[in-house]
Amino acid sequence: MKMSSRARLGLLVGILAAAPLLSFASVAGASSQTPYQTGAANSGTPKSSTVVKGPGGSIVSYGNSAITYTVPSPALATLGQSLYLENCASCHGVNANGVPADGTSGAYPNLVGLGSATIDFWIESGRMPAANPRSVQAERRTPRLTHDQAVAIAAWINSLDPSYPAIPTPHLSGANVADGAALFALNCAACHTIEGDGDALAQGTYAPSLRNIPAAQVVEAIRTGPGNMPRFTGNLSDYQVRDIVAYVTEYLQHPKNPGGLGLGGLGPVAEGFVGLLIGVGLLALIGYWVGERQ
Repeated sequence: MKMSSRARLGLLVGILAAAPLLSFASVAGASSQTPYQTGAANSGTPKSSTVVKGPGGSIVSYGNSAITYTVPSPALATLGQSLYLENCASCHGVNANGVPADGTSGAYPNLVGLGSATIDFWIESGRMPAANPRSVQAERRTPRLTHDQAVAIAAWINSLDPSYPAIPTPHLSGANVADGAALFALNCAACHTIEGDGDALAQGTYAPSLRNIPAAQVVEAIRTGPGNMPRFTGNLSDYQVRDIVAYVTEYLQHPKNPGGLGLGGLGPVAEGFVGLLIGVGLLALIGYWVGERQ
């Protein structure tokens, strides 16, 4: 049976109208995946070039030539639980589920299933244990716990629900700083500023300065998205993250100023201001002095 022109037009309109719904359904079907765990290769999960497993088949480490991720040893879990109960349980609850002793569900973040890199970042950056649990945003401070203690706590929390990313070790020797600068400008500078000095955000929050931050913590921040920061998982490979880390730790933290003073790294604005203030000002003073002599 031959289809009329009006019927063909109606069929075409119906297909075009249904396409967005089919697309939405396909996205919704993918939501069964663990939140923030990317399926892209070499993006912070065991879907990596190298995966090392222990005798029981559990993952010990994974990664590639850019970043190696190490899962805290389960042997540290007992020590980690003791340290957790002493330093963290008053807010996050004895089961790390965010339910403190008074039983108020949701009062504090649930730590179960976050991955050991998240726990390590918050402890080693000194933000946790919190100096003021009621503050809008936890500030970076000198850490109260050592690296080994942070890893032990991460080991215990990870034993409750093993997840990723694990604790990273970046290998910066093969990094491309120029690519890192471009990636930083595209993904990070909007909040942290192009010089990495940080800036204010909304409602009393801010993007912190990137000065004096260890390379491993830069990786952890990119992969876990602390605070208001988004998680960069499938959209950035480990190789790209390594390039960003190299740019931050080598260039932003140790800038080279072959022309002399860096002037805060603010570029032509600061240079123009100094030129006007000193250059033009000095010329005006000289002109005034010459005029007075005549």
